[in-house]
Amino acid sequence: MADPSSYRPKPGQIPDSPGVYKFRDEHRRVIYVGKAKNLRQRLANYFQDLAGLHPRTRTMVTTAASVEWTVVSTEVEALQLEYSWIKEYDPRFNVKYRDDKSYPYLAVTLNEEFPRVQVMRGAKKKGVRYFGPYGHAWAIRETVDLMLRVFPVRTCSAGVFKNAARTGRPCLLGYIGKCSAPCVGRVTPEEHRELADDFCDFMAGRTGTYIRRLEKDMTAAAEEMEYERAARLRDDVEALRRAMEKSAVVLADATDADLIAVAEDELEAAVQIFHVRGGRVRGQRGWVTDKVENVDTSGLVEHALQQLYGEEAGDSVPKEVLVPALPEHSDAVSQWLADRRGSQVSLRIPRRGDKKDLMVTVQRNAQQALGLHKTKRASDLTTRSRALEEIAEALGLDTAPLRIECFDISHLQGDDVVASMVVFEDGLARKGEYRRFQIKSFEGQDDVRSMHEVIGRRFRRYLHEKERTGEWEETPATPDPSAAPDLSAAPDPCAAPDPSAAPDLSPTPDPSPIPDPSATANPAAVSAPTGPVPDSAAEPREDDGRPKRFAYPPQLLVVDGGQPQVAAAKRALDELGIDDIAICGLAKRLEEVWLPDDDDPVVLPRSSEGLYLLQRIRDEAHRFAITYQRAKRAKRIRSSPLDAVSGLGETRKQALIKHFGSVKKLRQATIDEICEVPGIGRRTAESVAVSLASTTPAMPAVNTATGEIIEEDDGGSKT
Repeated sequence: MADPSSYRPKPGQIPDSPGVYKFRDEHRRVIYVGKAKNLRQRLANYFQDLAGLHPRTRTMVTTAASVEWTVVSTEVEALQLEYSWIKEYDPRFNVKYRDDKSYPYLAVTLNEEFPRVQVMRGAKKKGVRYFGPYGHAWAIRETVDLMLRVFPVRTCSAGVFKNAARTGRPCLLGYIGKCSAPCVGRVTPEEHRELADDFCDFMAGRTGTYIRRLEKDMTAAAEEMEYERAARLRDDVEALRRAMEKSAVVLADATDADLIAVAEDELEAAVQIFHVRGGRVRGQRGWVTDKVENVDTSGLVEHALQQLYGEEAGDSVPKEVLVPALPEHSDAVSQWLADRRGSQVSLRIPRRGDKKDLMVTVQRNAQQALGLHKTKRASDLTTRSRALEEIAEALGLDTAPLRIECFDISHLQGDDVVASMVVFEDGLARKGEYRRFQIKSFEGQDDVRSMHEVIGRRFRRYLHEKERTGEWEETPATPDPSAAPDLSAAPDPCAAPDPSAAPDLSPTPDPSPIPDPSATANPAAVSAPTGPVPDSAAEPREDDGRPKRFAYPPQLLVVDGGQPQVAAAKRALDELGIDDIAICGLAKRLEEVWLPDDDDPVVLPRSSEGLYLLQRIRDEAHRFAITYQRAKRAKRIRSSPLDAVSGLGETRKQALIKHFGSVKKLRQATIDEICEVPGIGRRTAESVAVSLASTTPAMPAVNTATGEIIEEDDGGSKT
């Protein structure tokens, strides 16, 4: 625990200008980011008597070892820089809202030639217009199904669209009038885009214009005795009205506004947002967070605004934002919102009328969300605590293992051997900490040797991180010469990343340090660090403040396997001189738990929460490993002889295959014939010819059902 006086800046050293400050711990990790209108006054509050500080603030300043600040010219710049730093460094003492679920949006892909209406989740994409969020995906599909009668916009995927264009036949929606069938040329791209724009206008709340226009057309058709057309228009009007009824009118003046409400207690806070467009509630979302810093309601509102609008621009930021309490620097926040929208934004507290009544409803939703979250968390936390205590008791550990790492090996008959590492903290998966490995020291099937190699690589990296931060002073034991060589946990360039986890990053230090974001936010900004700086700070990436990969050891190491795998893991740790990490293995056949140097396994009751948690961790490691192995194998199967040609990209590969028809015919072509392909020069043609001549053509595949020989036709894959 550090004494704040040891890194307190000298009197007069801190400027009295607006700025953003960062507290770092002894390992140079950023643990807190804040902003201030007057840096001198704000930072002075942190260095008063510890007894007078809020317990959370006291914990933060005693954990920190230095403080730095960056001067900016305005409060708006300070707000922008604070948001970017919190997002970049993920400080442990800052409030961070997490969506309690991944909300679906109704999206219109205006960036395509023929815009598509679909349900989308996750990060927003450029050129796509979003409406929502909605509570359920089925609610979006019901709304779209009603509106396609009037706005028959494309909803099919790219594959279905291309297949319909190739065959000249539209899909079912094209036949029943719920798609204008641009795939077969029934409408031009311009006409289809006009339909998509009308669809967006209706969803944005401009509903009256279209309904009045349809009613006028219906009346005109009836007067001309076109009764079938008039009936269709009548049904269209009813469909639009039913779609509108799914979002009730809450504000009669057709207001575009977001209403934000906060419910909190001493430990947690819940935020609820209602998105009102055209006077109707078009979406709802919520967040729950732990109050890890001393923050009041206005501070929670400010953090919520940063989270909600930090990545938004244009009409995604409404004209009016209604909140329960104004942020401390409300003028700066209002200006920041206006900059993101491109026009004036009203940030205020509703005092009377319909807006205040609606705010009461949003507040009630926030209270219910907080209560539900606390009920679920209490039940879940009790179960997880019991599971960890049972594991600690069964394995003879002094304390419950708060961080557990599990390793698994995956291969297909000795080919494409890979390994996975999954991390559970406090009984919950930390997918951002997952890692994957290729087995490179040998070829073939040997799970025990593979496990030894992976454990050794992971903990060599851990020791390297400790050496860089000065936490490791001892020299590790000399490894056994017969052990597998040290190979960095570099990612496989041929493997597809797992969508549910963070990308596999090589632990090799980046030779170029990552620039400080303040340099781009304000070129004239001045950063003044104080406090001790470790000698290793000059190394690449040492001062970026981010948590390092492999920097944290587990309290329990689990391997997928029995006594041989456990012995291999124990031997790898012994060779590195690590003796403070517990090891166990979970054998699949009887779900027995094996410990090092024990001849008999530990058998947990089948109803044990501890066994259930170990099984979940083992199964997650298996899933992550086999997903990587399958992706790696699929990449290898799809490989082409042209992949070995240096400087030949995917576009020119496809051009060669399209010109010659197959790799077999390309191999038979002369250099002059290869040069005839657009974009292929003579030097590249020579490289292609040499590469194909040096590779032995594979034996032709045979369809066992028909006896037909399957030729190569697309760069190596069989069809």
